[in-house]
Amino acid sequence: MHIPTRFAAVCTLVLLCLCTAARAEIKSGDEASPIWQKVRASLFQSRPIATATEDVISLDVPLRAEDAAIVPISIKTRFAQTPARYIDRVYLIIDNNPSPISAIFKFTPLSGRADIETRVRIDDYTQVRAIAETNDGQLHMITRFVKASGGCSAPPGKDAQAALATLGRMKFRVDGDTSVDQPVLVQLMISHPNNSGLAMDQVSRLFTPAHFVRQVNITYAGQPVMSAEVDFSISENPNFRFYFQPRGDGELKAEVVDSNDLRFESTLKYRRPD
Repeated sequence: MHIPTRFAAVCTLVLLCLCTAARAEIKSGDEASPIWQKVRASLFQSRPIATATEDVISLDVPLRAEDAAIVPISIKTRFAQTPARYIDRVYLIIDNNPSPISAIFKFTPLSGRADIETRVRIDDYTQVRAIAETNDGQLHMITRFVKASGGCSAPPGKDAQAALATLGRMKFRVDGDTSVDQPVLVQLMISHPNNSGLAMDQVSRLFTPAHFVRQVNITYAGQPVMSAEVDFSISENPNFRFYFQPRGDGELKAEVVDSNDLRFESTLKYRRPD
């Protein structure tokens, strides 16, 4: 009776060591990740990518996520958006997610600041990358390692029928300082299950079909501010915090398209302070 028990214990220990070693290799093999190499070639071909310095972009994400289905991410840029120099795109790559290219955010000088905050699902221990592309074509990447698993297959936090009842409802909220000539921080909240297609219904034992927000377009007074191509790596009920630079009174407008080609709109009348 002791031999099988000891054998099982040794096997368990070996498996734990192998998993730990594999994850350590993932952590240390920043550029060696084969998934990243494929994504890099697809998005950027052979273009050079500099290691981002703190005066270009920063990435804030927890080392160990409390909930792998709702991992907060904050990408901040370190210079103002001007017509002469601005960040054109920010790529969010989560190497070990089923869909590694999690989001591509496009900004304009009207953004004021090319910052973005959102919440993501993380499926396994992984490198998370933010790559900033400036308007002159330079690329700057910052990388963080995150310990989380199971986020893409986690069951939804809301009943399916209740989620459908509020599908596509959106709300804007203006946060922080609204001083004249300063970028204004705004939050967009979207009611959407953002089903990954990887979560099993615990009653039917069937996988819930994928259904997620795939495109977000933000304009102010008819001019583009920020747009995003996203996928199911974004958490249930997508939430985005970003800036816009108001030039006079106007209407802030969000247009959202999901993977079923359903379209939703929301607007907010904004009056610039005197």
